[in-house]
Parts: sequence; C-alpha cells; structure tokens
Amino acid sequence: MKPFRYVRAHSVEEATAAHAGRATSRYLGGGTNLVDLMKLGVERPETLIDVSRLDLDGVEELADGSVRLGATVRNSDLAAHPLVRDRYPVLSQALLSGASGQLRNAATTGGNLLQRTRCPYFQDLDKPCNKREPGSGCGAREGVSRDLAVLGHSAQCVATHPSDMAVALAALDAQVELRGPQGPRTLPAAEFHRLPGDRPDRDTELDHGELITGVLLPPSTAGLPCAYRKVRDRASYAFALASVAVVLGIEDSAVRTVRIAFGGLAHRPWRALRAEEALLGQAPTDEAFLRAVDSDLSEAEPLRDNAFKVPLARNIACDVLRRLAAAPASTY
Repeated sequence: MKPFRYVRAHSVEEATAAHAGRATSRYLGGGTNLVDLMKLGVERPETLIDVSRLDLDGVEELADGSVRLGATVRNSDLAAHPLVRDRYPVLSQALLSGASGQLRNAATTGGNLLQRTRCPYFQDLDKPCNKREPGSGCGAREGVSRDLAVLGHSAQCVATHPSDMAVALAALDAQVELRGPQGPRTLPAAEFHRLPGDRPDRDTELDHGELITGVLLPPSTAGLPCAYRKVRDRASYAFALASVAVVLGIEDSAVRTVRIAFGGLAHRPWRALRAEEALLGQAPTDEAFLRAVDSDLSEAEPLRDNAFKVPLARNIACDVLRRLAAAPASTY
C-alpha cells in the first residue's frame, strides 16, 4: 500500500491551492479511472484533492440559450437531464453507450474528460510506455495494436482516448471551463486533448493545478439533428473500436451545418474538419458523404493490426449522415 495525503476541498479556490506546487497531486471526483490506475501502480499521487463535494453539480440554462454542465454532475444524471436529452441528444447517447450503469452513477463530467487511455501497454508496468514513463519506448507500435490509433499518432505513442462523452462534446462545439492559480479560462472541447507528438505523457492542454469547473454547450448546435454511433466488441461495457458523433443541419436541400467527430481512432476525439468543409453547401447525397469522410480518413496510418478501423469508421460515419439527412427533424 502506497500512502497518500487526502484533502477534502470545500471550494474551488481551496482545491486549486491544495494542488498548486505539488507535481504529483491529483483531483478526485468519482475515482472510476484514477483509483483503478492507483491500484495498478500506474498513478502514484502523493496528494488526492477530493472535489466531489464542490458546488459544481448543476445543469443550468444561461440567458444566451447555452447550457452549463457542472464538472461534478454524474454521467447518469447528465444523460437523463431534460435539457440534454431534448437539445443535445448526441451527448445523452454517447454517455449511455459508455461504461456500465454503476460506473455512470459515479463518474463525473470532469473526470470523464480526464480519464486516461486504456492502452494495455500503458496499464502494464512490465511494458515500455512513453506515456507512463517518458523515454522508455512504445511497446504498442510493434506489439498488439488492434485497439489503438490510426490518426494523429507519433513514433512516441499510438494510444487512443477512451471517452465517448468527449467525442460528442467535440462535435457540439462545447467549451471546457477551467480554474487555476492564474484564474479562469475556457478551451474548446475539440482542442482540450492533445495529440501525442513527442510529449505523450501530456494528455490535455491543462496547466498544472487547473481544475475543470464546467462545460458550456452553445446555442448554435442546440436542437439540430444529431446522433452518436459506437462500434465495440460486445454490446455493453466496452470501449470503442470506432465511434462517431454527428450534428447535421439541412436547409433548401443543402448542408448548412455539419459537425463530425470520431472516437477510438486517435489520441483525442478527432474533429473531421476537412469533411465538414467539403460538405457545406452540398446536396446531402451518399456520394458527397463518402467523399467528405474520405478526405479526413485518407490521413490514416494504420498499424499492423488495426487497418480495419478505417473502413469501419467510414461506414458508420456515412450511415449516420445518411440517416440524419433522411430524417432531419429527429435523431434515431
């Protein structure tokens, strides 16, 4: 048993002050990922700052029509909230496709964004992993890579980000609200996570000691037809081999709004910006969808075991686009 210091924070300011200056401090929300990694010996925090009792567990509509999600809202409560189900059903679908009911009852909005990769080489202390131990190498590149990245990976890391929720937030143009020693700031959800480059140990753009305080869903994507599709090895409680979140608005037989984000393919949710640009103003045809999606997936660099992810991602993205275009007033 490795001892650690436990701090129960009563305010955001108290939490960030307790974290500041301690390189191995970690914030504790639901603990559904962090505690598992501590048991494996992957995470070894000297201090845990419990933020689960902070006043960040609300879902509220703001004056401009946006919706703020508190960082400690439980995933099950968020998926069931009327504002989310009615205006942003892609988020509800993504949440309900993740983990088990018991885990969703414990996991939080902030913790979901901060969960770490499920790459088996990261979780096994006997294997080299640049994310876990910088400079040790990446065992996955020449090892079993079936579940790992085909987009945006580097010589240092081929891990994928496991969150379903983060994929939906990227497609919704959500903003992540942060508070740290330097004060508050926001980041686009699509830019919150990093590609590995030569620093795979850094999962996000968080500065040291920053705390996620909430997520802001904009009015621009509220109420638009949207859907989340996930392919996995079994029907429940499994991470995505590939997933896609789509927001699609059609007017006068042309695509006027489109947001596409892939999960299970990269170190972060992969916003398909080329595909979005290619579709704007186009007729919503199968041919247009295929060309647009391929404009992003053509960048894929599969590893030995995971080339199947490219046609899999193409097929599910085109199918979701097709279904939303056929029934634009509702999700399916």
